Amino acid sequence: MKGQITQNIDVAQVVLYTFWAFFAYLIFWLRREDKREGYPLEFERPETAPYLNFPPIPSPKKFFLANGEVVLAPRGAERREPEIRAEPIAPWPGAPLEPTGDPMSSFAGPGAYALRADVPDVALDGLPRIVPLRVASTERPVHHDLPRVETADGEASTEYKHFELDPNDPDPRGMEIIGADGLSGGIVADVWIDISEVIIRYLEIQPKGGSRNVLVPITFTRIDGRKGAVYVNAVLSTQFLNAPTTRDPQKVTLREEDRICGYYGGGLLYATPRRREALL
Repeated sequence: MKGQITQNIDVAQVVLYTFWAFFAYLIFWLRREDKREGYPLEFERPETAPYLNFPPIPSPKKFFLANGEVVLAPRGAERREPEIRAEPIAPWPGAPLEPTGDPMSSFAGPGAYALRADVPDVALDGLPRIVPLRVASTERPVHHDLPRVETADGEASTEYKHFELDPNDPDPRGMEIIGADGLSGGIVADVWIDISEVIIRYLEIQPKGGSRNVLVPITFTRIDGRKGAVYVNAVLSTQFLNAPTTRDPQKVTLREEDRICGYYGGGLLYATPRRREALL
């Protein structure tokens, strides 16, 4: 018979078995690769840890980042997580966590965040992606520590293109920021934009009675051009004072972004004791 190798084996059978073997190895490889992040699992009961399951965690692999840094995955001993200031409300595993101290800074529940790299996200030209409009609206060099980017004519430049707000949209700068209690928490000092996506990412707030400006993610705000106010339902007017801020007044790092978003995300549940209770 055509295609027959022996009396009991033919080419189609060999191809089928080869496909099954390849598919089984593919499943094994994918399940092993997805353990490069988040493993080994951490358990509340030490006697059950570590629980590795099958397949085992793969050996570390090197990943070369655009900035020249080398990252290992899995990270092993380098793995670090934010300190969660909360305790379980019951002794059994999986019990809900109750924040200890100030729930807004507990980093638990909706306020949790990951420890991403503590460096700014950069665009293709090496400049920080998210910057205040006071920086992105100038055509003059504003950073002396930025990487030198070669332009088309071969000259080095540290300039941003000229950005500005659409005159048809309300300009939030100078508007009052209103918290969930209906009171003013400060004034909008500036707008932070994403120069790659060309959208607003944050509003810079000068809180009442505060000595430092803080950022509010634009997704947590509602700008009312008619009333000349910006509304933030996530936090109270007094809670802008304790919001995380940036080390550099002209740049925000990936880790700072996650922490800022986690603060306002936590406010949706922890801003007032009533928000943590059932509706009925």
